[in-house]
Amino acid sequence: MTARGDAYQFGPFRLDPEVGILFYGAEPTMLGRRAVALLRLLIQNAGQPVSKDALIEAGWGGSAVADNNLTVQIAALRRTLADAANVASWIETLPRRGYRYVGPVVANNVRDTSAAARAASAPSLPEKPSVAVLPFSNLSGDPQQEYFADGMVDDIITGLARIKWLFVIARNSTVSYKGRAVDVKQVGRELGVRYVLEGSVRKAGGSVRVAAQMIDASTGAHVWAERYDRSSEDIFALQDEIALAAVGAIAPSVRKAEIERVRRKRPDSLDAYDLVLQAQPDVDSGMPEQVTRALVLLERALALEPGYALAHGNAAMCHHCLFLRAGLQEINRASSIRHARSAIVHGQDDALALTWAGFSIGMDAHDRAGAFAALEAALAISPSSALTYILGSVMLGWSGEAERAIEWSAQGVRLSPFDSWAWAAFDAQAMSHLLRGRYEEACRAAYKSVQANPAHSIPYVQLAAALAKLGRLDEARAAAARVIELQPGFRYSRQFAGVNCAPALAQALGSALRAAGLPE
Repeated sequence: MTARGDAYQFGPFRLDPEVGILFYGAEPTMLGRRAVALLRLLIQNAGQPVSKDALIEAGWGGSAVADNNLTVQIAALRRTLADAANVASWIETLPRRGYRYVGPVVANNVRDTSAAARAASAPSLPEKPSVAVLPFSNLSGDPQQEYFADGMVDDIITGLARIKWLFVIARNSTVSYKGRAVDVKQVGRELGVRYVLEGSVRKAGGSVRVAAQMIDASTGAHVWAERYDRSSEDIFALQDEIALAAVGAIAPSVRKAEIERVRRKRPDSLDAYDLVLQAQPDVDSGMPEQVTRALVLLERALALEPGYALAHGNAAMCHHCLFLRAGLQEINRASSIRHARSAIVHGQDDALALTWAGFSIGMDAHDRAGAFAALEAALAISPSSALTYILGSVMLGWSGEAERAIEWSAQGVRLSPFDSWAWAAFDAQAMSHLLRGRYEEACRAAYKSVQANPAHSIPYVQLAAALAKLGRLDEARAAAARVIELQPGFRYSRQFAGVNCAPALAQALGSALRAAGLPE
């Protein structure tokens, strides 16, 4: 989870326009995005009349809608605000004119407190030497080269993560510091690491210049620094050289076997590698539109290098996303499995490829044994692979292995505290606590999942179920409405069949979701 940007604070509420959620204290309310858009316009004009036309433009994009649609959304706003804060007067009706916000004073440009909260709950240092690699600055003067600088960091992290005596923070957490002026000591505290590696990349034509430095986060002292000038064709050797220099700075007596672990197999085609780098952010989004775009690049990469394991692994994940979130089409399920099997054949030395492949094999081929064989192989290569633990926890959760799912999810979040996939770890915790009858814990985990990824429908499924089990049916129905808003074709029986849900979990979740009003 990354720290959020500016927000609006009024009374006990905080409106985060970036994610489209109204928070009451630390907990998200169940207002839909349309009601949130109306509230944002009202508080931006606090004390001033806002016309019906302006509100309809904000909520419906100018589409022709009946006045009662606006009335319903305003009523939902008033009900949410009044129920939570026990204050009756928030939004005033101006007959034939519109509405006006008349609640507590609004403060804008309020920073989200998550950064302070995460610092307060900073993880302790692990027993192993620990390191985080921050995003390298792109000094090329070309924003289009940003992905290249990010790819450089990803590969250095991958190399470091193969050293068994190192604890390495995943790139999905370190990317939360991208573009920010950071205090290295604070980074060390927030991530729970002793060392921080940072640097810059300048790519021009066929040459690359990289500057890198290792800092002891406990003291702020520089441990090692170096500058490299290389040809673009030597990029893989350069990434290994930086990773090995970092390892050598932490423990000068690097054994030969560990040097060989860093120097792993890479694709023969630099163009294929470049295409996968460009596709990776869209793969990570998990959103159907973006992964469809990523597949175009990945297919081009595979045309150049048919045995590129990571391209196959990413393609498997894209088709998995399309299968579960875009209609459960058999062609996507079959493509997910096909690419996953190719990733396993060609990726015996690639932890990330094996992780993506294992997840697709487990979720789409319903072969949990084969899936965990791939995940265990990934962890043997890279013990610091947070994504392996996180995706493994999801499969364990749907399989009904509640306690093991919670253990794996906790390990994944420790390895990558601000991971963009953290929502999935919390989702696994939510369903596992619910299966064990721990409904308050399930509700808390579901709230964390919603906050980490408010654009995904599944966290709201878990939240609706937990709230229903607690007897909070109005809130459960609001969460269920959010599921349908995000995924109109959602049917929980089809979801359970798609992920091969354990019968006991399907029974527990199904009864709760039925009570929340979700269609079977």
